[in-house]
Amino acid sequence: MPAITFPALGLWMGIASLIFGVIVMIFPKILNYLVGIYLIIIGIMAIIAYLG
Repeated sequence: MPAITFPALGLWMGIASLIFGVIVMIFPKILNYLVGIYLIIIGIMAIIAYLG
């Protein structure tokens, strides 16, 4: 399985983590949805990288 080679992937994941962290600090009950969305996005990106 090839590695994910998107150059800005680390940058975007860092930005997403910061934004999600702030949102969770403000609205703690939304954590489950944010984790689910994050996992779905990572899964889709991994599948695209594998097939591409």
